Amino acid sequence: MDDSFKNEVLFKILVIGDFGVGKTSIIRRYAEGTFSPKYKITIGADFAIKRLDWDEDLRINLQLWDIAGHERFGSLTSVYYRYAVGAAIVFDLTRPETFESVTKWLNDLKDKISLPKGQNLPVILLANKADITTGSLPQDLTMFCKQHNIKCWHLTSAKENINIAKAMNILVQSALENYHNNGHIDSDAVKIHEDQTKNNKKRCSQCSR
Repeated sequence: MDDSFKNEVLFKILVIGDFGVGKTSIIRRYAEGTFSPKYKITIGADFAIKRLDWDEDLRINLQLWDIAGHERFGSLTSVYYRYAVGAAIVFDLTRPETFESVTKWLNDLKDKISLPKGQNLPVILLANKADITTGSLPQDLTMFCKQHNIKCWHLTSAKENINIAKAMNILVQSALENYHNNGHIDSDAVKIHEDQTKNNKKRCSQCSR
């Protein structure tokens, strides 16, 4: 770990949406820079780590939680959502019904997550698989996001690496603003070390099998 950073923090980010919309592929592209066309169902939840050297004083370690989209795992979301500071909701441009589920996921977040001082959980919307089609966008996504207090929406493609980092940076910036507003930037409770991150990932992988 580079000791020149004055603060190092851990943010838990949720990536949610119906099954098969590309959540795992988005996380792998963003965290690892890789893409695989092979689909493998997520059982419960899994997560990856992405480290951001945000500025010369702050390093942000993101836990990107990949939450299963199948209905049979819905009762577990309250456990997986705990301590999250932001969420990306993903839908599949080739499957219109997955956009219809976005409000369900939003309501699930509102029911199960509350932030200190009454802030809204930062949420972004990802219209995924833009490499396959660009002609099936739902009407007026900008108005939809405004009505549902969503920060922004982006066309994304994990395969072609389109807009994923851009969208995630907006989400992290919003989470960081909430974090500063809560006066936590100097709290030892949010500082971490790399060996702790590795241990956490190992435990999670074991419990989610």
